[in-house]
Amino acid sequence: MKENKYIDDLFHGTQGSTFTNAKFLRQRQTKAEEILWNELRSKKLKGYKFRRQHPISSFVVDFYCAEKKLAVEIDGSIHNEREIKYYDKDRSEELNKFGITVVRFDNEELLDNMHKVLDKILRILEDI
Repeated sequence: MKENKYIDDLFHGTQGSTFTNAKFLRQRQTKAEEILWNELRSKKLKGYKFRRQHPISSFVVDFYCAEKKLAVEIDGSIHNEREIKYYDKDRSEELNKFGITVVRFDNEELLDNMHKVLDKILRILEDI
């Protein structure tokens, strides 16, 4: 029973198609995602474990630290479109219902100032 609780806390009822989508996204990560993953993988950020393209409910978050319930999203230019902004807002609110904090960075911010992005992620992790 403990294992089922862990799985539910980690994936929040994710269905098979969302796992398939997550695998697809891992195989086609963006350059910005690849760069950030190289900084987060293998507990490189102060020992925090991150997963990439992690399924939660019906969503896939770019990076997820389950220990602290932090989702990190990297947004390309499409996220500047009004419809996508509304979708992102609703999506973040749904994830918040699971106790998950969502932080967003755009590609340029990450590519131009990786250290600032990592510092902000670390501050949030330590404040949670």
